[in-house]
Amino acid sequence: MTLLSATPWWLLDIGRSLREAFFMFWETLWPLVLGFGLSGVVQAFVSRDAMQRKLGDHRPRTLLRASGYGMVSSSCSYAASAMSKSLFAKGADFLAAMVFMFASTNLVLELGIVLIVLMGWQFAASEFVGGVVMIVLLASVGGLWLRGRVIDEARQHLVEETHDSHVPEPVDTAHVALGERVRSRSSWADAATYTMADFTMLRREILLGYLVAGGLAVSVPTRAWNVLFLHGHGFWTSLENAFVGPFIAIISFVCSIGNVPLAAALWHGGIAFGGVVSFIFADLITFPLLMIYRRYYGGRVVWRLLTLFWLVMSVAGLVTEGLFRATGLVPRTHPAQVASASVSWNYTTYLNIVFLIVFAVLYYASKHQRAWGGGAGYAIDPVCGMQVQTQHAPASVVHDGATVYFCSDHCARRFAESPQRFLDKNHERTMSDEGTAIDPVCGMSVDPTTCAAALTHDEVNYYFCSRGCGERFAADPTRYLEGGPEGMGEPRPVALSLGRKPSVVTGAIDPVCGMSVDPTTCAAALTHDEVNYYFCSSECQERFRAHPSSVSP
Repeated sequence: MTLLSATPWWLLDIGRSLREAFFMFWETLWPLVLGFGLSGVVQAFVSRDAMQRKLGDHRPRTLLRASGYGMVSSSCSYAASAMSKSLFAKGADFLAAMVFMFASTNLVLELGIVLIVLMGWQFAASEFVGGVVMIVLLASVGGLWLRGRVIDEARQHLVEETHDSHVPEPVDTAHVALGERVRSRSSWADAATYTMADFTMLRREILLGYLVAGGLAVSVPTRAWNVLFLHGHGFWTSLENAFVGPFIAIISFVCSIGNVPLAAALWHGGIAFGGVVSFIFADLITFPLLMIYRRYYGGRVVWRLLTLFWLVMSVAGLVTEGLFRATGLVPRTHPAQVASASVSWNYTTYLNIVFLIVFAVLYYASKHQRAWGGGAGYAIDPVCGMQVQTQHAPASVVHDGATVYFCSDHCARRFAESPQRFLDKNHERTMSDEGTAIDPVCGMSVDPTTCAAALTHDEVNYYFCSRGCGERFAADPTRYLEGGPEGMGEPRPVALSLGRKPSVVTGAIDPVCGMSVDPTTCAAALTHDEVNYYFCSSECQERFRAHPSSVSP
């Protein structure tokens, strides 16, 4: 007792804040693993190619489609803003891109699961109900507020901002049926890597969210919240709280799923239901993101975005509270504490143990992604750790002759300032060489960044034109390493580790699609005007046969 009385009050508050933050984390550990795991599965198995083809206007059907695409994307606010920018730059309607961004951060599985555990099912339901309300408001008001010269100005600024940046164009890859991907171990390795990459990317936001929430729950007395938020004035209380909630989000710097613990602390402090909902919605207008919008679209446009987003988020929170009050779903009391004050043998502890094992399995699978045949067409952002598809990466730079891919321009700029700080030993997961590799099974030249499959054998990376070749190699690697590709006569080098050029590359160029093919193993060939042509597929051959004069030798 004497020791405690001699300890400075501020040190005691820090200890209590850390304790509260830990118990909040413990309550939500298993939902975090479950949510991010499901998100990784969705990202790995749902194609993104259609996003850039089907968001060219803001008709209701298009906005509904944009919302669906957002729901199956990463919940990171930074990644969502970068992806929406990329969609807009490649021809998507500006409002449809904004709807995609809203859905990415508010209609995702991991957010709902954490809300259920930490704050109650009512808040999870309010996020999805309010998210729909918010998107409807954004489509209605945004169609009037963001149009004409405003959109032209945003697009022009974006063109000027990115004209020196290399953003890879989508590369057509062979379509693989969903059923085949589900049965493929490589696809599950990719899903595990998405999960671990999202954890890595958001670890700071999550940690900051718990620490700030723990500090607020312990150190800020109820009377302080009463000064900032009105109480006891009926509708005016709800109105004021709904508009002040986004202001707290702006100055808190906490975004993505990390703002849920802070929302729990605000609810514990007595803020109205609608104020908490609008605060959670407002993770897209934190100060760092406003600076990113300014860089993307210009100063004048960002003020319009801030005004529109703040209005839409506040009104959505207010409308959601009204709907929930009318149906009696608003919790009648505020919790006396944000999380339990101790760890005990209850369902939370048991589930945490189970999901810690799941987390370990996911970690193992992500570390063995290449060995399991995954990673084809993917790279790891060296700044934030996010896994990105190289053909859809919002930003990339060439460093030491190799291409580095990023989830956003924000990460690309940080890398450009200090490349060596972010380049790690796992070089090949963050960089892509411009050379090609030889499929050891069929002998076809393939691009390591867009190949259909890849795996590691005896610490050497091998790349394949199809999953079939990858599976045949995995079943009997010695057969192909000793005898060379099938039908190719003398053995020759068949593998390329990224960062090295192939020792031997002999082949031809498909005159239709431009792919490198080996004349001895190509899918089709024909002679035209005494010149031999080789093709990667019979489709290319038929297209050439129909119009040979349109293709130059």
